[in-house]
Amino acid sequence: MTNFLTIRAIEQSDRESWDRLWTGYLTFYKAALPARFYDSSFVRLLSADAREYRGLIAELNGEAIGIAHYLLHRDMWSVEDTCYLQDLFVDPQARGAGAGRALIEEVARRAEAEGASLLYWHTQEFNCTARKLYDQVATLTPFVKYDKPLSLN
Repeated sequence: MTNFLTIRAIEQSDRESWDRLWTGYLTFYKAALPARFYDSSFVRLLSADAREYRGLIAELNGEAIGIAHYLLHRDMWSVEDTCYLQDLFVDPQARGAGAGRALIEEVARRAEAEGASLLYWHTQEFNCTARKLYDQVATLTPFVKYDKPLSLN
């Protein structure tokens, strides 16, 4: 049997599959979020607002196996917009079918079609499996990330 991989925009009917894959992503990073974060994030992914996140889903033979979330935004170092690939996840049992690469390529294609000049993302240093792919499709930069939590008062 030939494997048939498709990449498409996330739709309302994908909620159950997206929940499962998003949970897998969070579990990989040893994180958990309350249900309201799931609800808010999924609504954002379905928004028609050009400033909101967008989402893709990878299907292998009709089964959802991967997700990507990305955001187009302005960049002070470029006249064109930039695209941030925030989340990329492929179910561990489906890895090796090319879904991760296909999701990155589709984000890049869509971002370029909308005028973005750069696609970038972050990953954890220990994410060795993903980094093997990333080293093939992009250039590692020397940037270090810092987080400063802000009060919501």
